[in-house]
Amino acid sequence: MTLEGKLLIGQQAVSGQQTEIHAINPATDERLEPTYMGGSKADVEKACALAEAAFDTYRETSLEERATFLETIASEIEAIGDALIERAMAESGLPRARLEGERGRTCGQLRLFAGVVRAGEWLDVRVDPALPEREPMPRVDLRQRHIALGPVVVFGPSNFPLAFSVAGGDTASALAAGCPVVVKAHSAHPGTSELVGRALQKSVETCGLPEGVFSLLFGSGREVGAALVADPRIQAVGFTGSRSGGTALLSIAQNRPQPIPVYAEMSSINPVFLLPEALKARGQAIAEGFVGSLTMGAGQFCTNPGLVIGVKGTDLDGFLDVAGKVVEGSAAQTMLTPDTHQAYQEGVERLSSHAKVREVARGEKGADPHQCQPALFAVAAADFMADEALQREEVFGACSLVVECTDPDEMKRIAAQLEGQLTATLQLDDGDLGTAKQLLPILERKAGRILANGWPTGVEVCHAMVHGGPYPATSDSRTTSVGSAAIHRFLRPVCYQALPADLLPEALKESNPLGVSRLVDGKREA
Repeated sequence: MTLEGKLLIGQQAVSGQQTEIHAINPATDERLEPTYMGGSKADVEKACALAEAAFDTYRETSLEERATFLETIASEIEAIGDALIERAMAESGLPRARLEGERGRTCGQLRLFAGVVRAGEWLDVRVDPALPEREPMPRVDLRQRHIALGPVVVFGPSNFPLAFSVAGGDTASALAAGCPVVVKAHSAHPGTSELVGRALQKSVETCGLPEGVFSLLFGSGREVGAALVADPRIQAVGFTGSRSGGTALLSIAQNRPQPIPVYAEMSSINPVFLLPEALKARGQAIAEGFVGSLTMGAGQFCTNPGLVIGVKGTDLDGFLDVAGKVVEGSAAQTMLTPDTHQAYQEGVERLSSHAKVREVARGEKGADPHQCQPALFAVAAADFMADEALQREEVFGACSLVVECTDPDEMKRIAAQLEGQLTATLQLDDGDLGTAKQLLPILERKAGRILANGWPTGVEVCHAMVHGGPYPATSDSRTTSVGSAAIHRFLRPVCYQALPADLLPEALKESNPLGVSRLVDGKREA
């Protein structure tokens, strides 16, 4: 497939008219062709109008039609073949194996949502039949189902050019819910976005759906994104990125005449608690596993372990010694973009110049442009708790801070003082269960996922996964952006009171033609 550098608005490929966008190979600083031109307000208007026009038809497609559509998208992405991987490698600096795995995850989650759609449990059908003879007051017939919110705008992030991008988790879950999607592609990988966007565009045509079910826009700066969120036809936003970007979109969404939800995943330092008995028994293995997680993908994961908390003593000293040596032997890796690398260097410099923070180790220096040199620092717990910047600032990359506590009680005080997180990890042995039981209620209030004896990098796409957490990890702690429960972000309940049978949606008809699970008069029916 030849890249054309065009916006995809419905079934049309349109030349943009605004600021030029050029992908940069971060490994070589080479500018990649073609040139992409940003969209205009008129392009936003057209994409949103098409999405609105498609909504009522698309949201009432049958379960089978919608599931087949999601599966078709997965097949079309796979059909692009090696060209997709090669372009993503050039635009991101990520290795082939990582991107092939990410493509598999992208297609896997589309097929997961196809299964979710077919099962129909997301409809959450509830039927309370009329009780005309009930005393002292009769009850009318009441039936409830969930319907799609409306057109959704999805913002592609920099760190996952496939799995969180054009056909990633936000798009897949919104389409599964019955919402047309307008994607604002990330400017770091426009070619990858176009390839996947054309697969989506083709799938819409193949499945005979209204063209406004999907559009793809480009734009540098904030103009296109802000216009999309402000458009009155957009009813929800999916975003993965920085805290500043997410809060800016929240402000726009809340200041509309009709405010809308923004599901933003923004910032997390993912604390790891090294409990004393585990540290004593297997400190070396924990240190090695920690550095492996820290440096994976140059640390460019939202679940990267950016904070480690342990009790000061010989066991923590041993952990630091091993972790420091492993960091020193860690090779530099190319980061996603020049801007990402610059922000990483600035974050490391803030820590290295901090009067209360000491450097433990630095990894190997990179010979190529924009390479991440891993870094490990340490600080006393009292100094950490006295400095809000240390508690809140995420250094996006292979950098972590170890906090040295005087005792387990100080670990609990630190846990209570932390902001919301995507993950919290407990490294523990049987002798640590008492301390862990005291930490757990605190961590439940702070994080969306709590791990024992593992590492937070690597997010399984499945039914039980939660990839979310209290602010600022996400803008809405009640939701997840990964896993089948992500569909609920783009749904709302509607109750139908005493409607004639001929007006009832298929999901609510007495005969249950969809064959979905229902709660009837308070009792679950398969």
